[in-house]
Amino acid sequence: HRSQSLPPKPKRHSQSTVGARGVMSKAMGCTMCMAALLILAHSSFASRTIGAFNLELPSSGTGSSRMLLGASDHVYKVHEKVALYANKVGPFHNPSETYEYYRLPFCPPPGGLEHKSEDLGEVLIGDRLVSTPYDVSFRVDHENEKLCPQKELSAKELKKFRKAVKDDYYFQMYYDDLPLWGFIGKVEKILRPGQPAEMRYYLFTHVHFDISYNNDRVIEINVSTDPLRTVDITEGESIPVEFSYSVKWKETSIPFDRRMEKYSRYSFLPQHLEIHWFSIINSCVTVLLLTGFLATILMRVLKNDFVKYTREEDSAEEQEEMGWKYVHGDVFRFPPLYSLFCAAIGTGTQLFTMVLCVFMLALVGVFYPYNRGALLTAIIVLYALTSGIAGYVSAANYKQMGGEKWVRNVLLTSSLFCLPMFLVFCFLNTVAISYRSTAALPFGTICVIFVIWALVTFPLTVLGGIAGKNTKTEFYAPCRTNKYPREIPQLPWYRHTIPQMCMAGFLPFSAIYIELYYIFASVWGHKVYTIYSILFIVFIILLIVTAFITIALTYFQLAVEDHEWWWRSMMCGGSTGLFIYGYCFYYYFARSDMSGFMQTSFFFGYMFMICYGFFIMLGTVGYRASLVFVRHIYKAIKCE
Repeated sequence: HRSQSLPPKPKRHSQSTVGARGVMSKAMGCTMCMAALLILAHSSFASRTIGAFNLELPSSGTGSSRMLLGASDHVYKVHEKVALYANKVGPFHNPSETYEYYRLPFCPPPGGLEHKSEDLGEVLIGDRLVSTPYDVSFRVDHENEKLCPQKELSAKELKKFRKAVKDDYYFQMYYDDLPLWGFIGKVEKILRPGQPAEMRYYLFTHVHFDISYNNDRVIEINVSTDPLRTVDITEGESIPVEFSYSVKWKETSIPFDRRMEKYSRYSFLPQHLEIHWFSIINSCVTVLLLTGFLATILMRVLKNDFVKYTREEDSAEEQEEMGWKYVHGDVFRFPPLYSLFCAAIGTGTQLFTMVLCVFMLALVGVFYPYNRGALLTAIIVLYALTSGIAGYVSAANYKQMGGEKWVRNVLLTSSLFCLPMFLVFCFLNTVAISYRSTAALPFGTICVIFVIWALVTFPLTVLGGIAGKNTKTEFYAPCRTNKYPREIPQLPWYRHTIPQMCMAGFLPFSAIYIELYYIFASVWGHKVYTIYSILFIVFIILLIVTAFITIALTYFQLAVEDHEWWWRSMMCGGSTGLFIYGYCFYYYFARSDMSGFMQTSFFFGYMFMICYGFFIMLGTVGYRASLVFVRHIYKAIKCE
């Protein structure tokens, strides 16, 4: 039997400032309530919009739906009917290419299809739960039940099943909010002497459900297919098929609150834990080596510089200045395109705050395995609620740099990440619609997301911008800036931006690349990632290494009298995002079996946006670390 109990392995103040913040806090309370109402309302609204791309789907049924509410919602009596929902089908190696279950000609329910209402996150991940004709009542065994009367598969239906078996299609179902998987059929290679190999396609016609219960609760469910009960669909224009199923209940001592542990058990296998700990040790060694480099080399050089500059000031005032002190009159000269620079810093600060909030939710156990769409819902809500941070940080830095067109700055901040995301989404959603995939968002869901942006994200960005514009905080610069910039001397090629970015991104990437495989296998595969504590440690190490390497490169840049460090520090800090995107190509072509235009588009499209977000976030970390360092070293010397 091909059992699929688990996913199988794939091959900050003046009075005006306080007033603006008061207005922002009141408006933020209203927008938070509005966001919550929109998310809650979408649960019922999405079910009516699922059929926007498939006219055959009727409206949702609500009577038999059971949501993830709590333990009391999962109590059943003997012989009580428990709905078995079919979710989706698709090629096993293309996790984004999913289709509605009844796109294949399975037996429909006698009373017609009923769709379970979905919340925002479930629709985003492509879940489309629909009723099935399986009678899996609580603690009622079935030996060999017919799913429907004998069905005559037409040539068109046979072609669909044949393609599904050839592409290794799997199906996913949910029973009492527990996921289960199975394959549609199997492929056999027939070898005959003196003849080429022949491929035969077999359709599974019988499924068996093994269900465990503890008193009045469902604890575990597994589905298996009988390889002996198949139908050869390799040839023929019309083939009679009889679908059947069986159910076997057994008692277990596993308590209800531990029934989801089996889905995360894969991450805690000894060999995988050893790899995770090896990843952390590798990252820690990288941090220690880098810290030692800074402590023994950089700080020693700085100490010598301080001693030399102090002696020069005491002995020979007319002696020519050299090194990083030589550019003290230009090091705090604001960068070109400072409106865009401030927008990037504000957006990076927002993304950093959002990631920290997501980690906090993960560490307290919100994102347990197969809590469908919870992560995407949290990301959307947190991004909307933290948008005020982007507006405030961007506008405050923009004003400190002497900017006056704050409206344009706020608009740039609000669109720096959202606009590329919107363009990528439009393209990918169009591809999904052309494939008639469940990855295509219904029109109603798109409207809900737009309303959240229009009524929550954008207003909070504007309110944050107003508060930042009204702040009276001045930019702190230990040295006075000259009226005219000094000319930067001719530098060797490895001192330019791109070679420096390659050096800056390599070390942080080397600290996380082992953990990247498990993250990719979870996001773009069927494995489950639940060790969020280890992932959080790796994230902290990533931040430390990024800050240290950016500080080191900023010092070397100033030491050769190149004072244009602002954009360079951000580009070097964010260069790890480029390395991660380069790893995407390696993973796609060497470590996965993904194929097809839709899956390729989704993988590289959405990974581009993730890496772009990492570029902005880590670039902000690099800039902040370099700013603290530059202020510290120039505050320690006497500058006119």
